[in-house]
Formats: sequence, structure tokens, C-alpha cells
Amino acid sequence: MTDTAGAIDYDVLVVGFGPTGAVAAGLLGRLGHRTLVIDRLTDVYDKPRAIALDHEIFRHFDNMGLTEAISPHIEPFTASEHFGVDGQLIRRIDMVAKPYPLGYTPSMVFSQPAVEAELRRHATSFSNVRAELGVELLDLVQTSDRVEARLKDSDGRHRSVTARYVLGCDGASSTVRQIAGLALEDLIFDEPWLVVDVRVNESALARLPQCSAQFCNPARPVSFLIGPKNHRRWEIMLLPGEDARQMERPDNVWKLLAPWLTPQDGELWRAASYRFHALVAADWRSGRILIAGDAAHQQPPFIGQGMCQGLRDATNLVWKLDHVLKGVSSGSLLDSYTVERKQHVIELTGKIKAIGQSICERDPAAARRRDAHILAEGGGKPLLLTRQEIIPPLRAGCLSHHETPARGTLFPQPRIANGSTTRLLDEVTGPGWRVLIDGRSNDAASMLALRAVCPDVSATAVAPAGAGLPNALEEAEGVLANWFDRHAVVAAVVRPDHYVFGTARDATELGDLLREVELRRRDVPAEQDKIPDLKMERTP
Repeated sequence: MTDTAGAIDYDVLVVGFGPTGAVAAGLLGRLGHRTLVIDRLTDVYDKPRAIALDHEIFRHFDNMGLTEAISPHIEPFTASEHFGVDGQLIRRIDMVAKPYPLGYTPSMVFSQPAVEAELRRHATSFSNVRAELGVELLDLVQTSDRVEARLKDSDGRHRSVTARYVLGCDGASSTVRQIAGLALEDLIFDEPWLVVDVRVNESALARLPQCSAQFCNPARPVSFLIGPKNHRRWEIMLLPGEDARQMERPDNVWKLLAPWLTPQDGELWRAASYRFHALVAADWRSGRILIAGDAAHQQPPFIGQGMCQGLRDATNLVWKLDHVLKGVSSGSLLDSYTVERKQHVIELTGKIKAIGQSICERDPAAARRRDAHILAEGGGKPLLLTRQEIIPPLRAGCLSHHETPARGTLFPQPRIANGSTTRLLDEVTGPGWRVLIDGRSNDAASMLALRAVCPDVSATAVAPAGAGLPNALEEAEGVLANWFDRHAVVAAVVRPDHYVFGTARDATELGDLLREVELRRRDVPAEQDKIPDLKMERTP
């Protein structure tokens, strides 16, 4: 075993260089941490698996400086229309109206191979990030200050490296999870499906549905998704007695696609059978070993949140690892990772399961009752939902222990007026800990001065365009002013991952909130009833 008194090779070892591992490595690289990322495979998988992402994830991509590189491979997600037993429209899931709350199209589709290649390129652009492909993890051994990883190179050579922390992003059959002894909990969903991706000829595109669709036909439920350019996906439920491997054969695939396409209408890109599971790890941390992405959870794909959940794991965990590695917080901050992400995954998976079970209803009488119930919810018309209403907030963890309005939700991102153009808020403030203040408040000036409580937390006032308020940025569309009004608050403390730590109705509450931030980062228990006053030793 490596001598614990010796030098540690890396701050973080990331196992798995898929989207979750690549985002984690890129974020760690930007923050200056020595990072090794390994993967058993030597290249990006050349066929699509994930197809959807949302504005929360794209916001992080933008913060990482990836917008220009990945935008050619991303398009807005169409509305999703759900059709009942008799082919009637029963439900429509669309995106929220403009102005968009985070500044981007709320739902998007993307080409995974191209975007994943850009995520890898970004991660390895940092001199402190090293990627080694064709490398297999054999074992992990923890000591008090490090983890020793035994690796097997592509040439069969064995060697060891050490890291302060290990992050397992190595997929559903995660070696890291197995070595760490992190058990999976079954959230009770297990259905066999065939996923088919087709590059459709231009002449055939017009004959296909112009929106994504769920055909809730009890004879055989089918999902249809419109991907970027000419990419179309069908997710087809397999029936009892059907052999999954046989159903992947091109002749059987084209029989299933016959209601929409013939073999002359496009190129079969991928056909793969899956069992759609709902699983979550009981704990996502064992000492210095943590897991993320499919290693930590698996869920049905019915609202396209699988990859998004993995990237939420990465963006949640990396800022906490950064605090711990830089000595801002003790290692106990990492306990909030499981608390926050596990509950979020369970809650969202419950909603996805409900949608999936509704779609997958095989009994015709029950399916008709479902159709009638959904239409009744819509007042006799197709029920209209937005995808963003489905995503839950954080409920517990590194949040204010006062249940203030909007605590645990994503903070909006308005467009800030900049002469004749606009910039998104994150470009102006950066994505670190920050206080956002309603510039219309009479307390705005005194609240700005409270930044002295947490000198490394920025403070910015924002007011509607034309307000003419001193020391305030001007937003172009009223997104933030409406948010402050809706929640009846005048300030919000926002975490580096854009979740709201807590909100305040006046300067006194904001001062208490900032003192709580300082205490939480120093690991004073959040459950205490009274937060002691911290003397302000600095001036703004």
C-alpha cells in the first residue's frame, strides 16, 4: 500500500468519461484541481443514448463556456402530445412561455456523440486534467487522507495512483459502487422496451408527426421523439413472450416501424433493447468515494431526464468538493450530496413512473378510464402541462433551515441590459455564491453593504429596465422583478449550482441568512434554533 505520508497524485480521480464524468472533470479543471479521469473505452460511443436536456443543464454548459461548441448539435424540444386508446389527444406537455426563466429554451434535444466529444475536449483543455482511456479500475483502498486506486492499462500493465477523492461516474454496472459497497434500492419499475433511432430521409420527414408523441395504445405503447435535424427516435414497449434480442433485428424493427416508415425512408442508426428500471443508491458516499449519474440512479426515460439527473449530480457535488479541497468546509459538507440528490431523484422518479405507468397501461378498460380522467382534469379538453412543473426543488441539505419562499428552487436568470444588447445574469455575476437583491427595495443599499458578512459572496442589485435606480443592473424583461414579487421577498442567497439557499424579506433577514451561510460552510449544525451574531470586521 502507498505510504500515507507520501504525496498524493491527484485531488480527484473520476472513473468514467461519459457526460457526467466529463462535466465533473471539466468543472474540477476550471476550479484548479488536479484531476485524473479514466474510462475503459477508448472513444466516445458513436450512437445516441441520451437525447434530451433542459435549461438547467444548458445553463451549466454556458457557464463552462461550451455554448458555441455544442449549439450546432442542439435544437428546441417540440411539444409532446399524448394520444389515448382511440387515437384522441388527451394531454399535451409543452415548455413554459417566454421570457424563459433561465434565459434559454427550457427543453432541448441533442446529438449525444457530438456533444459528449465537446465535453471531453473541454475537460482535457485544462492542464491540470489528465484523461487516460482504455484503463480499467480494479480496486480502491481508502486510508485517512486518500484513496489508492489499482488500475489496469490497455496493455495489461497494473499500477496504482492516489487521490484525495474518487468519483464514480462509471454507469449502471458501476465498479466504483460495487467496490464501495453502496447498495441499490428498487423503486419498482421494470419494463422491457426497444429503442430505435433512425436518420430519416428528407422526403419522409413530412409524413411523420410534427410533435413528439406518446401513443398510449394498450396493444403496444410507443413513444416518438423528434431529435436534431433528421434524427427520429421510437421507444417501443416489448410484449410478453417477445425475445428482446430477436426484436432488435432489422427485419423485426422495420415491421414495428411500419405505421410510420419503410426501410427505404431512412437509415437505421441504432436498435437496442433495454429494461427500463427505477433504482437509486441507498447512499451515494462511502468516505472518500462518491458516485454519480447512472452509478447512483436509473430511471425510466419518459420525460427525458436521465442524463440531466447525472449532470445535476456533477454540478451539485463539484462545488462541495471544491469547498472541501480548498479548506473552506470540512468533509462533512459532502454528506449533503446524498441528502439533496437522492430525495430529488426519488421524487422526480415517482413522477416519471406515474407518467410511465399511465403510458404503459395494457388493459383496454383501464386505459379508457385513464383517458377519461386526464381529459376531466383538463376540463374536458386535453390537459396542458409544462415540463418544468414536473422538476421538483431540493427539499433538504445545504439550504437555510428556515423554510423561506423559493428555498431549494432554481434561481432565474434574467437578461441584463448592456447598451443596445443584453447579457445573461451569470455572465455578469459569475456562478459562485451570490446575493441577488431587488433594486426597487428601500433596503437595497443596506443589503448590498451586508456582503461584508461573507466577503467571498458577491452582492448585486437588479431592477427593471428604465427604473433609473443607482447601483442596480437593469433587466430587460422583468423576469427577476416578477420572481421577487411572486415570492414576496427582496433578496435571495444563491449557491454555485444556482439553487436558492434561502430568501429574505428585508435587510435584517438577509443578514441572518448570510450569517447562516457562513456557519453552514463551517459545519455548524443547521438544526440549531438561534444563529449567533457574527461581527462584521470588513466594510464593503
